[in-house]
Amino acid sequence: MTTKDRAPALGADGWFTTGDDPHLIGSRCDACGTYAFPKRSGWCPSPACRGTELIDTPLSRRGRIWSYTDAQYQPPAPFVCPPDAFEPFAIAAVELEAEGLVVLGQLVPGVGVNDVKVGDEVELAIGVLFADDTREHLVWQWRPTGGTR
Repeated sequence: MTTKDRAPALGADGWFTTGDDPHLIGSRCDACGTYAFPKRSGWCPSPACRGTELIDTPLSRRGRIWSYTDAQYQPPAPFVCPPDAFEPFAIAAVELEAEGLVVLGQLVPGVGVNDVKVGDEVELAIGVLFADDTREHLVWQWRPTGGTR
């Protein structure tokens, strides 16, 4: 089976969209405007608010690197990786442009810790976390845009 024949699967179902204009899906409290990711229901994440109406909302596609590191060793479960196929990758904590929320995610393949710095602008990308015999498992990633603070 070729990669083209595999059906995509989201690495975290309902946490992001795919396509030409992908977005992370979060929640916004109807009472105070506080954002949360991943999306939630039931109560506002702000301790100062008693709101219970949270609205699913697409989050900013751009943000700035707040912090970053690399993963040189294969993470434990539930991280999924075929045996002997782990490749080190970089991780960035990104402060979203409009919401001010910090979201953790991998940087796109080929971008490492030597390629970024705190304050660099990144945009959301969708990439393949891993592939098995039947599908590609997709995940959100961050791609540098070349902008800095």
